[in-house]
Amino acid sequence: MDTNADEQQTPVDPRIGPGYPAGRLARALRTATTHEDAGARARAERRVGHWREMLRATASGAVTTGSRAPVAGLPAWVTPQVVHGGFATGAACAGGPLLPYELETAARAGVPADRRALFGHFLTDRGLAELTDRLDRGCYEVLVPEEAALLTVAWLVRAGDRSAALDLLDTLEPFAGQLRFTPRPAAAPAADTTLTHRRTVGEVREAVAARRRHPAVEAMNEALAVWNPFADELLAHWLETARSGRVLARLPDDGWHRRGAALLARYRELAAVHTRCGKHRRPGENQAVLRAALAEAVAGRTPDARALGRLQHAVDSMVAKRGRPGSARHTALREGQAAVAARPTHHALAALVARRLSVLPQGTGTPAADALTGPVTDEEQRECGLPAGTAVPEPVRRLVLGALSAPIGTLMERGLVPSAEVLAELVPQLVSGTAALAHPDPALRALAAANHRAFRNRRSLLLLDLQHQVRVEELPWVRAVAAYRGTGGESARAARATLVRLGELAVQGFPATLLPNPLLRELSVLAAGAGLEVPLVEELAIDIFMGRFSGKFLDAAVVAGNLLGGTLYERYYGIDYRALAALGPAGAGTAGAAGRAAGHPEAAARERRRAVEEFGKLCRTRAGGAGGWSGSAMVIEQAQILTTHNLAALVALAGIEPGYGWAEAARRCFAAVCALTARLHRDPQGWNTVKDAAYAWRQMLFHLSLCGAAERAEVVARTEAEAARHPGRVAERLAPALAGLRLVAAGGEFGADGTAEGGRARRLLGRTSGDHWLRRDLPAPAGTG
Repeated sequence: MDTNADEQQTPVDPRIGPGYPAGRLARALRTATTHEDAGARARAERRVGHWREMLRATASGAVTTGSRAPVAGLPAWVTPQVVHGGFATGAACAGGPLLPYELETAARAGVPADRRALFGHFLTDRGLAELTDRLDRGCYEVLVPEEAALLTVAWLVRAGDRSAALDLLDTLEPFAGQLRFTPRPAAAPAADTTLTHRRTVGEVREAVAARRRHPAVEAMNEALAVWNPFADELLAHWLETARSGRVLARLPDDGWHRRGAALLARYRELAAVHTRCGKHRRPGENQAVLRAALAEAVAGRTPDARALGRLQHAVDSMVAKRGRPGSARHTALREGQAAVAARPTHHALAALVARRLSVLPQGTGTPAADALTGPVTDEEQRECGLPAGTAVPEPVRRLVLGALSAPIGTLMERGLVPSAEVLAELVPQLVSGTAALAHPDPALRALAAANHRAFRNRRSLLLLDLQHQVRVEELPWVRAVAAYRGTGGESARAARATLVRLGELAVQGFPATLLPNPLLRELSVLAAGAGLEVPLVEELAIDIFMGRFSGKFLDAAVVAGNLLGGTLYERYYGIDYRALAALGPAGAGTAGAAGRAAGHPEAAARERRRAVEEFGKLCRTRAGGAGGWSGSAMVIEQAQILTTHNLAALVALAGIEPGYGWAEAARRCFAAVCALTARLHRDPQGWNTVKDAAYAWRQMLFHLSLCGAAERAEVVARTEAEAARHPGRVAERLAPALAGLRLVAAGGEFGADGTAEGGRARRLLGRTSGDHWLRRDLPAPAGTG
């Protein structure tokens, strides 16, 4: 269930009931009791506790699911603890037992170890001085937004705005004993916000240190270094008895017996220590045959004919395969194997890299990730015995690169951002610094950036009736310093530049996928900071959608119509953008709409509601009026088609354009369509695969519509050859879609049922009321049995 959308739709009642949480609780219980990994069991245990808290709180009325303020007694701005699906547990993220830094602060200040006493301490001259010092040095962390509150009070007091400080304290005071309003101390200021990283040094160090020994490699090395040389000794010992290639041609003397007993004793010692390789224990192996025969001989028992035959066969096989011990062939082989066994294991090299990481600051990334994966140095050889010059293995190097701190564009170029979802995780750090530029004061700017980063960790709630998630400007400490935002153009220019850069990185890096909701939220912050009205619309959750849209969906559709009217995109999907624009004032920032709203606000509001309702009706009509889950999915898809799901808004209003051009974006989209379609050969029931392929197809059509005529014709002409390159009979599956593309590109159009040319050409959509033609069973190729 996707609950990241900024505006959620009214859910079907059973989805709000206890069925979903109870199911998630049962799932967590199974993992907690059956998973083989201890870490996974521990994480599942925590989820079990959270789901139990949520169910108890809901049953008691302490939690109201679907509300912006779900926890009784806590205002909406308090960060709630939220579990999967957007359900609040009833706890506050800034609540719970005192953390170690709070206990240390209380002890140092000489106050009781409770939050209200700490709150009071930081309002004294001594406490305010401590907070002000942290502000100036930047040595603090804010992991949940509430931890920025008292720092804001300190800044207001220093700025001389005691009235605003007192108003903020009045808001915070009722919760002073419950919530954590004090910042966490840090050894150094926050890292440069123009750089970002996927994982911290500490996280990477733990991952590297946790790399397990590879049992097969360890067993192989033990065989090469221990058991093969021992087998050579056994063979050489038996060859002492051989005449004309036959063993036991003469009775062994006492020295032979004595040395044989010593070999057997050493075997027992080796077997007790070296336990990874078990091949030497298998009765049928040559080494085991030689050792068993030696034990019989040392005990004074003469082997029978069968045992002697097995012994002779083992000796002959070993000599034939590798040569006699000490021969040139045998020596060269064993020297090569010894060199292989002497090579450091991945586990040993990972331990070395973990040591390198341990001396760095653990809470952030590092620009020196490449240097951390260099070869073993001479000094490291002296310290840990690993051969100097040994290269760090690629799997370990990839782990360390996860901590590389660099501009987002650099991370994408190096393949460290594999998806738009990962990009969305990295963006808040960059956006926080850009958004905070609106504050001229450096200390307040740093605090605003820290608060923004923490706020982006706030998980979305499941909301009803088109309520929107709490926004950062609703936080009391953000409102308290809103008057200190600058009015200059520097921050607006920076916000616009960052908006364009991130939009282009997202479209260029992932041209075939939807922009995820967390990324859209960050782009919306940048657009607001740039003074742009860019209607960015979220991907809606199907299972809680009840057919209503917010006004910005209509706004986005009107923007799309202004950009795409008369293009391939409009013709392919059978859209009448002119009629859509005539639904009513779109509210997209036009001077006429603003004037009507100012002169007749109630009438403008009614007209606005009517236009938005008409937009919803249009989506339902285009979806064919189907009901149920599939009907909701089809309606949502039609809204995505009409709005282009944010592409048109970013192009028309923000001015983004991929660096490699629209034609290359279209080609990459079609390659993604082919790759997704190939999956259907292995999983013909893959509805999500069909949906993703149709989304990539829609993105391709958008990009094609912005190409020049010659470029567009070239891309369309090459689609069949591209499809033929892919396995899984992709060209056959996509043949109806390709025929439809060629038809519309040549000026034709689909019929009312989305087909043409007697059904040979079809419009490709992701959702249908029945089975999808893309999932059809293909006949066996000619010539197969």
